[in-house]
Amino acid sequence: MTKTLISVADLAARLGEPDLRIFDVRHDLTDHAVGPRAYEQAHIPGARYLNHETELSAARTGKNGRHPLPDRDLVAGLMAAHGIKPATLVVAYDASGGMYAAHLWWMLRWIGHERVVVLDGGWQAWTAAGQPTESGAAASLAPLPGVKAAEPLAGVVDAQAVLQNIPKQVFTVIDARAANRYRGEVEPMDPVAGHIPGALNRPNVENLGPEGRFKDAAQLRAEFSALLEGRDPQAIVHQCGSGITACHNLLSMEIAGLGGSRLYPGSWSEWCADPARPVAKG
Repeated sequence: MTKTLISVADLAARLGEPDLRIFDVRHDLTDHAVGPRAYEQAHIPGARYLNHETELSAARTGKNGRHPLPDRDLVAGLMAAHGIKPATLVVAYDASGGMYAAHLWWMLRWIGHERVVVLDGGWQAWTAAGQPTESGAAASLAPLPGVKAAEPLAGVVDAQAVLQNIPKQVFTVIDARAANRYRGEVEPMDPVAGHIPGALNRPNVENLGPEGRFKDAAQLRAEFSALLEGRDPQAIVHQCGSGITACHNLLSMEIAGLGGSRLYPGSWSEWCADPARPVAKG
C-alpha cells in the first residue's frame, strides 16, 4: 500500500480492522441510479456508499458546474457521520477505472485527511480475485459532533484565477476529457464544445493499463513528464468536465512522484456557463 493506491490483496488482508473504512462510490453520470443499485446488490464487506450527486456535490446554480464542491466543513461532517477519524484508513473504490474513487481520494485530502487510498482495479479486480462480497445497506452510525475540516492537503483554483492566467501562463491547465471533447468536435454533457485556451490534453483513460489498473509509477512519470516538458508539477492545474475525472490525472501524477498539482473544481461545465469566458477549439 502507498499513499495513493491499495491492492486487492492488501485490502482483503485488512478487512475487519477497526481503523479501516471502505467507501463504494460506483456511479454513472447518465444514470444516477446505477451506483446505489449496484451497491445494494453486492459490495465489498463493510463498505459504505457515498453518492456523487447528492452527498459529494453542492447545490447547482447553473453557473457553478455540474458537480460543485460542498463546503469543506460539511464534507468533514459527512465523513465524521461515517465514523472517519484522523487515524482512519479510508479506501475508495468504483467500477469506472478509479475516476470516482480518485475524486473522493482528492476530496478527503482537500479536507485534510491524509490516510486515504484508491483500490487499484476497483470492483472488477476485487470480484475477479474471488474476494467476498455482501449485500444490503450499511448500519447507521452516531455522528461525531463539532467536526471541522483540517488544513487542506490539496489545492484549488477558481474560474477567475484560470481566466487571469490565460495571457500569463503562470500555471498550465491539463484537461482530462477525451481528445474529441477537448478539440470541441463533440460535447455530450455541456452546452458548449471546446476547451480552455492554453490547456493541454491528457485523457484520464490513458492512466490505466489494459486490465483497468493504474500504470506503474515509472510509466506514468515518463508519460506525464513528456506532456509537461519541464514544467513544475506544482504549476499544473487539472480540469475536466465537472471536476471528477481531473482528479484521476491528479492522482496519477501523485503516483508518478510528480506531486503538488491543483484542481479547478468547476472545470468545463462551470467555465462554459459564462459566455464571456473564451473558448478554444482544435
